[in-house]
Amino acid sequence: MTILPLIFTSGLASGINAYAVVLLLGLLGRFAGAGSVPPALERTDVLVAAAVLFLLEAVADKIPYVDSVWDAVHTVIRPIAGATVGALIASAEPGSLPEVAAGAVGGTTALVSHLVKASLRMAVNTSPEPASNIAVSLAEDLSVAGLVTLAIFHPWLAASIAAALLIAGLLLVRFAVNRIRRFRARRRERRAARLAGRAQPAAGAYSAQP
Repeated sequence: MTILPLIFTSGLASGINAYAVVLLLGLLGRFAGAGSVPPALERTDVLVAAAVLFLLEAVADKIPYVDSVWDAVHTVIRPIAGATVGALIASAEPGSLPEVAAGAVGGTTALVSHLVKASLRMAVNTSPEPASNIAVSLAEDLSVAGLVTLAIFHPWLAASIAAALLIAGLLLVRFAVNRIRRFRARRRERRAARLAGRAQPAAGAYSAQP
């Protein structure tokens, strides 16, 4: 079960940025001699594809509202990536953990962390300035890089930190949902006020006619 913490951590990180996880694991396996990385992730074509997609996400993830659209598209992609990486890690360690179980752990963890990320990003988007999106995105990228690298060399420590971050994220989701609701309520009020403002001049002009 020594690969279980790596599967859990990579699953959580995949829910935040799946392409970064694939790219980092592949690079660590290919150039740092990380034996727990499956050979499939070290292939050149996989690394190039992951690098290109990571760069695309690095840009989209820092633009308000575009990041939420990107998250919506990746609601399916990130859990699949987490499950695939988990199954590949298990396949590289025969007898350690069934691939189906490893895929379930990685996919479920990725789905939960993705939902947390998407919810918190929607709350961040209620802020009118883009600086908060950039800061949060950079923090997520650094967290993924740190967790994945730590998971290769100190898997149980990385899994403990990942679990703590996941719990903290779930607690923050409640605050995020309340903020999103308030934001939508204010937007509806402003829209109603604009419509009322347009209706009043029209009504005044109509009443002024002989």
